[in-house]
Amino acid sequence: MSRRKVREVMTADVVAVAEDTPIRDVVAVIAATGFGALPVLDPAGRLAGLITAAQVRPYGPACHRPFPQRNRWHRHRVARTGGGGQVYARDVMTAPVEAIPADASLAAAARSMDRRRTGWLPVTDSAGHLAGIVSWGDLGRVFLRPDQDIQYEIIRDVFTRYLGTNPALVQATVTGGRVVLAGVVESKSMISMAVCLARAIDGVVDVVSYLSYALDDTTLPSVPDLAGS
Repeated sequence: MSRRKVREVMTADVVAVAEDTPIRDVVAVIAATGFGALPVLDPAGRLAGLITAAQVRPYGPACHRPFPQRNRWHRHRVARTGGGGQVYARDVMTAPVEAIPADASLAAAARSMDRRRTGWLPVTDSAGHLAGIVSWGDLGRVFLRPDQDIQYEIIRDVFTRYLGTNPALVQATVTGGRVVLAGVVESKSMISMAVCLARAIDGVVDVVSYLSYALDDTTLPSVPDLAGS
């Protein structure tokens, strides 16, 4: 089973703006870079929010250009300017915003975006610093797969190879990356294992289990108990 990580598909040279960046300058940055979303940093450099092209559209045209050549992550900061009625990044951004670790699986990123109904997730490194951003587009290039391919991999790898279950006794229905498991496995402990392994497969967004079992191995007496009986 493939377990690719977010760091393998994320955009690493993402541009971030400061909270006090005037919104007109945020519009200019989005137009110049072609990014659909920008992380927003507080004065200490921590992730404060996320601002998208859709959110700044009322403040000016944002060009939809191809993504630039990836080089290195850098922070874009524009000095705060005065004036009545000035709007800043902090006034428009979505906050708080949840980030995902760079070593998280693609499945975890997909589930997080699906749960929050968002197309973007900031990515952090092991120290919690901004490392990049991942989008549905990034996932789609390597993550989204035909449902029948996912179904085949679940039956072959999860049930047959890993759990040793008779594939004729189980079913995996996949619709848009969402998996429904049904049928009978040998023991109760296999159910949680099947769900966990299925979620690790590239292309799986969520897993629902209706599996039943023949033997409840979670309530069997321990070896010492048997020896003392």
